[in-house]
Amino acid sequence: MVKSVCIDRLSAKTVSNVPASVRETGRGLSPAAPGSSAHQEGPRLPATQRKLMRAIHALGKPTILALTGGSALAIPWAAEHLPAILQVWYPGQAGGEALADVLFGDCNPSGKLPVTIYRSVEDLPAFDDYAMAGRTYRYFEGEPLYPFGHGLSYTTFRFDDLRIAPDTVPAGEPVTVSLKVTNTGGVAGDEVVQVYLHHKSATGQNPLAALKGFQRVCLEPGQSETVTFSLTGEQMARYDGSPDLAVCPGTIQVMCGNSSQNLPLTGSFEILD
Repeated sequence: MVKSVCIDRLSAKTVSNVPASVRETGRGLSPAAPGSSAHQEGPRLPATQRKLMRAIHALGKPTILALTGGSALAIPWAAEHLPAILQVWYPGQAGGEALADVLFGDCNPSGKLPVTIYRSVEDLPAFDDYAMAGRTYRYFEGEPLYPFGHGLSYTTFRFDDLRIAPDTVPAGEPVTVSLKVTNTGGVAGDEVVQVYLHHKSATGQNPLAALKGFQRVCLEPGQSETVTFSLTGEQMARYDGSPDLAVCPGTIQVMCGNSSQNLPLTGSFEILD
């Protein structure tokens, strides 16, 4: 089973009629590689694989990259030059069948990345300490190649009608967040709706965004559905200079969308002291 799929600039119509002249190249790391830095040249494909990928692209045929591996790989050249990229991880013995289902349009992908894919190792701070500044989607202020939570589909979705209630809440009490999701494309598909929070009044190490909920919805073309999240006091809590979690008073920003960087709906509520 394909665990997470990342497709760029490839329509359902194109995939459903893939001609023999389309090249599919499987690149990536063997299961042994992520456990040993000796097998990697930083977070990118080995030089021999990068050379082969460019040689295939130079043939002038549309090329689809199926990327295997157990960790995030920086693939800026592929993202710029190849029309489709699928992150298939280590898909197992049925992986070939699953990949074919996606390529030929028998399965509409809906997987989401559980990691951030950076453009280069230079985007990350040196590992001379374990501070979180600049690391993971929660603290990274740059532009990733593919953000945490990213994953495309053969259809498109629209998010609107964000509602947050109540707009003020005593510390520890729940808040309800709801929004409407509409399939605006021509085929049925799943979308994973994601909710992130940011404490605007917090001091100290404060995440830019923290995932607090997600739901998968399956929608036919033109269909809409209201998705509701109930955020608990524990989900609003954070470490603020003490060893224990605490719900701090202040303004909480709510951000909703389908990845950590595509968050078209925003609102806020206030936690009372």
